[in-house]
Amino acid sequence: MKAIVSVIMGSTSDLPVMKKATDFLNEMQVPFEVNALSAHRTPEAVEEFAKGAKERGVKIIIAAAGMAAHLPGVIAASTTLPVIGVPINSTLDGVDALLAIVQMPPGIPVATVGVNASLNAAILAVEMLSLSNDELAVRLSAYKENLKKKIEKANEELKELQYEYKTN
Repeated sequence: MKAIVSVIMGSTSDLPVMKKATDFLNEMQVPFEVNALSAHRTPEAVEEFAKGAKERGVKIIIAAAGMAAHLPGVIAASTTLPVIGVPINSTLDGVDALLAIVQMPPGIPVATVGVNASLNAAILAVEMLSLSNDELAVRLSAYKENLKKKIEKANEELKELQYEYKTN
């Protein structure tokens, strides 16, 4: 089995946030790899990783970083594969990382999800892969249908709340 999604983070301290992404990819039966590389501490390794990802069969890269958060952009500069950035809340409520990832120069796009929103990054990756994989599209559709059912159930449960001035 070869990875088609690569999950990369600047530090293993980002793993608790990225677990939602890896859990979802696993649930969707998407082969993935996980690596920790730093744009600042291991820049040569990051460039080698990015340049070799397509040849290894990777189709999408999810890159997480906090603070200066250059990792997703450095990866995007060295590959033509889609890169999805996940800003990590490590300082300034993650706004520093969000701005570092989302404000890329023309020609080096990084799709960016919300702060600590690794699950959305994985869902976006699966949506992209589903364009050419009907079995994966079915699994994704079932996942989204389940989300709908959870909200419908929650709304029904709200009807049970009793307040003197509640009208529904």
